[in-house]
Amino acid sequence: MTPHVAFLHTSPVHVATFDRLMQALAPAVAVTHLVDEALLADAQRLGLDDAPLVARVEATMARAAEDGAALVVCTCSTIGGLAEHMPTGGRFTAARIDRAMADRAVRRGRKVLVVAALPSSIAPTEALIRESAQARRTEVALRSHVVSAAWPLFERGDRVGYIAAIARDVRRHCGDADTVVLAQASMAPAAEALVDLGLEVLSSPALGVQAIAAHFRRGAA
Repeated sequence: MTPHVAFLHTSPVHVATFDRLMQALAPAVAVTHLVDEALLADAQRLGLDDAPLVARVEATMARAAEDGAALVVCTCSTIGGLAEHMPTGGRFTAARIDRAMADRAVRRGRKVLVVAALPSSIAPTEALIRESAQARRTEVALRSHVVSAAWPLFERGDRVGYIAAIARDVRRHCGDADTVVLAQASMAPAAEALVDLGLEVLSSPALGVQAIAAHFRRGAA
């Protein structure tokens, strides 16, 4: 049986990104996508403790698995924790794309700057990094920064301006950090614009897809 991963996105811009990464890193794995932009909008409006929102995230993850996906991965950092911890009844494995990024962050540095374009991404990303640090019995000093000018640019479709705003703010606020975590998958291109910083700048898409490929290799072993 062909291995199959389904992605749950809250923006359609991620479909092409993850298709490209899967083709490069896990070409033998079948890929499907489900996009639900309302989940992110409602998470920002209602908060992550809203019971109907939690139920909708779980139902949407289950719907993404209906075509036979053994693994369903949420690429939204805001709702990723809700998605990853949902009960699946053994029907599929639920995951979040940014876990591999958090694991790498705590391996690579003790002073971590979390950067997001949306305030709603900060707390879930910080919690994930602390969880990774606890699992490895290490300590991290976290700072966070929201690039307030960035998200309106993303919503207008100005990807160049969006990435430029993120890179500009990282340069201004990285301070004594030794690792920068770009909390949202859409921020990944900013890492390429910051290669001269002398810091490790981490984003979730490529690291997450590497983890997906490893997941299916373990299953085949």
